[in-house]
Order: sequence, then C-alpha cells, then structure tokens
Amino acid sequence: MITTDITLFIQVVNMIVLMFLLNGVLYKPIRKILRERSGKLLGMQDEILKFEKNAKLRQEEVDAKMAQASGRAKAALDSARAEAQTAGDEKLAAIKAEAEAAKESKLAELKAQIGSARTTLHADLSGFATDMASKILGRSL
Repeated sequence: MITTDITLFIQVVNMIVLMFLLNGVLYKPIRKILRERSGKLLGMQDEILKFEKNAKLRQEEVDAKMAQASGRAKAALDSARAEAQTAGDEKLAAIKAEAEAAKESKLAELKAQIGSARTTLHADLSGFATDMASKILGRSL
C-alpha cells in the first residue's frame, strides 16, 4: 500500500522542479526551434509559389514573343516567296517572249528561203522538165 509520508511530498516537489527545469532547458528551446523551422518552411513555400508564378508568367511572355516572332518570320517568308515567284514569272515571261521572237525570226527566215527556193525552182522548172523528158525518153528534145 502507498504511504503518505514526507517522501511523497519530496517526490512531488522534485517532479515539479524537474518539470520546470526541463521546460526551461529542453522543451521551450525545442518548441522555439520548431516554430522557427515552421515559419521558415512557410516562408520558403511562399517564395516557391512566387517563383513558380513568376516563372509561369515569364514562360507565357516567352511563348507570346515566340508566337509573334514566328508570325513575323512567316510573313517575311511569305513575302520573300511572293517576290521570288513574281521575279521568276517575270523572267519566265521574258524568256518566253525572247524564244517567241527567235521562233518568229527563224520562221520568217525559213519562209524567205522557201520562197526563194520556189522562185528558183519555178524558174528552172521548164529546164528540169525538158531534162527529165529527155532522160525518160532517152533522146533530146
């Protein structure tokens, strides 16, 4: 059985003193350190959220600038392509016109040669006819 003598009161006082000592020496500093860590973690989490939000905004800005640059590059490419097509069409038209002119001049030259050959052949036709008749008949006419 438990006896209530002076040792019980000494033990109670000893426990109370030990509780105050442990509280002052051990528990309060540990709780203070834990509160500081918790505060630091919350602060770091806030900073992380700010950095993530800032990074997201910057990424959106970069994406928008890339889209603008891509649009400008596409417009420049399209205009350069259109200019090249126009220049190519002009050169092709000039080459076609030159070829057509050369064809016309050669055709006129050939027609002139055919005409001169006809006149020459018509002039010599009676002579050819007599020569042929004499060759076919085997005697001169």
